Amino acid sequence: MPDPSVLERMRADWNERALEDVRYYVAFGRRGQQDDEFYASAAEVLRDLERELERFPTSLPAHMRRALEIGCGPGRLIRSMSRNFAELHGVDVSDEMIRLATEKFRKSPGVHLYHTSGADLAPLTAEQFDFVYSYAVFQHIPSREVVFRYFSEMRRVMKTGGIARFQLNGLAQGAQEINTWEGIRLSREEVAQFAGEHDFQLLALEGAGTQYMWTTWRKMPSGWRAGLKNEGGMARVHRAVDAHTGEAAVPASGRFAYASFWMAELPEDCDLNHLAVAMDGTAGTLCYLGPRDRRGFSQLNVLLPEGLRTGLVPVDIAWLGRPLCPRVWLRIIPPGPLVPRICSVSDATNLMAGARIENGTVKIALEDVQDTRGISASVDGLLVDGIESVCTDALLRRFEVNFRLPATLAPGPHRIELRLGARRLRPVTIEVA
Repeated sequence: MPDPSVLERMRADWNERALEDVRYYVAFGRRGQQDDEFYASAAEVLRDLERELERFPTSLPAHMRRALEIGCGPGRLIRSMSRNFAELHGVDVSDEMIRLATEKFRKSPGVHLYHTSGADLAPLTAEQFDFVYSYAVFQHIPSREVVFRYFSEMRRVMKTGGIARFQLNGLAQGAQEINTWEGIRLSREEVAQFAGEHDFQLLALEGAGTQYMWTTWRKMPSGWRAGLKNEGGMARVHRAVDAHTGEAAVPASGRFAYASFWMAELPEDCDLNHLAVAMDGTAGTLCYLGPRDRRGFSQLNVLLPEGLRTGLVPVDIAWLGRPLCPRVWLRIIPPGPLVPRICSVSDATNLMAGARIENGTVKIALEDVQDTRGISASVDGLLVDGIESVCTDALLRRFEVNFRLPATLAPGPHRIELRLGARRLRPVTIEVA
């Protein structure tokens, strides 16, 4: 059993946050959000979740489906996600969050809400849900035991054939303090291993190495993995393209080093744990296996291995250790040059304030940066101390840089300049409140 003191701390901390400023702590954009911007902040997450509903057969339309949200908070996602289901159930460790959500949805008969221990789904019965989802929840849990217990509970309450889509913190382990805000981090390998060992079909594992690692699992019958067989039926690759652009050439590295293989006759039991893609003999990283489209094609997305040569390279796709389709060829081109740039500047606490710095700390997002060793920052020509940086996306070479402004800085406009070694980035202007 998880440590009761950890669960009580989770409950108490999230109750306190709900009472202080629930919209800020749920959407972590800015304090004092109004309803419209609070719900609008979920648009990208909603698009991601609803894309996964395409995996359901037409024989299971919305009015026949049940869903569960783990960590529902005050219902930011429930309001829109409920349109896709006959019933939508939500659980949360915070009784204050559940009180707020209950008040919000008291006239919504298809919405059902429960306060839980923070480590299980005890109010819910087995084989109850077609779809289980969660966003910005597991990344706050300070116990690995609790997170993995949730995974087991998800399997219990899901129907066989049901889909789970959820987000985890996939950043590398560091020296960060583990608490109810900065929770545990999981590696790609840990997620894939749990799915494989518990008879989940692993359909997506995207954003590994970032704070927003997403995964999709389908619940399969117990013993499913042991019964898998590749009996030699051949699938075929209809086309091989860049996953982002659709072009027939893929850069060897960088943000577009991501190939899509559109495959016909792909066995329904295929998943990322049992497929393998070798490019010029080196394994790529499988990230996404989509549902069959109306033409009968399935999309398999693969990150290119580092150091892949340019030109036409052979691609071999295997399932269960045996060839799945005839060898195909992929055109690899040189990547474009790295051009480090500032993507955004904001207050580190109030992300919606833009370049208006209200709390004394600046957050700057950089992209196309090899590393941040030797980084320096100045405000109006004066160097600042205590710069902290973290890689938030290794594929995009994206870093987040934070530093406090000098306490003596007067309100009004100021100029920030960043340097990466000898390279000077375009200066930006901030407004100090």
